[in-house]
Parts: sequence; C-alpha cells; structure tokens
Amino acid sequence: METTCEVPESPWDIYLRNCPCRDVLDLLANKWTALVLGALSRRPHRFGELRRAVGGISQKMLTQNLRAFERDGLVTRTVFPTTPPTVEYALTERGASAGKLLMAVSEWSVANFDGILESRKEYDSRVMEPVG
Repeated sequence: METTCEVPESPWDIYLRNCPCRDVLDLLANKWTALVLGALSRRPHRFGELRRAVGGISQKMLTQNLRAFERDGLVTRTVFPTTPPTVEYALTERGASAGKLLMAVSEWSVANFDGILESRKEYDSRVMEPVG
C-alpha cells in the first residue's frame, strides 16, 4: 500500500520527484531565505540596511533572493520618489506566513545548538576511535 502526503484537495504531492512544489521547498529551505524573511518580519527595510541586518550575505545573493521573493509574492518592492530613489522591501501576507515558519526553525536552531554541538562531539569521538 503506497501512502502519500498530499495536501487535502490539492493536486500536488511534494514527495513525487517531478512535483513543481519542490521549487518552493528549495526556496524556503535556503538559509538566506530564513534570514532575509526573518529580518523583514521585524519591519520593512531598505536594501542596504537589510544587507547589514543579514550578516555575510553578498549584494548579489541578496538581490537574487529579493527578486525571487518578489516573483513568488513573498515580498513587495516599493520605490519612493526621492533623489536618489529610495527602495523599500516588505513582506506580503504570504511572506509573513512563510516568515513565521522560518522564524520557528531559526528559534529551534538557536535553542538546540548546544545539544547539537555536544552530539557532534560525541559522534566524532566514536567515529575517530580505532576499529578492532
């Protein structure tokens, strides 16, 4: 008996190899997505301040991610008529719901980090022991 994990009343099954929903899963599973949407969940940001808020992200990577988020309806991009133009990024309702999920993962990561480090040390010490 084959089981699937389909969303009720949805034609999509993300566990199937060719399910197009996997593109969305790939986007959401990206560390930069969690960090950028997390920062935007606090408040809208201009590009430069968003880049500073997400330590380590390059300008190119931030630009790519923001374009993907805008394309998928997660983020709005508002241009204000100033000199030079001011651009602000904010979460849409869809982006806010994704942001909540990703913030939960981020919080879990922080809360469990010490235990994970301890597990890694324990595992690594067992793997490094000589065999036989």
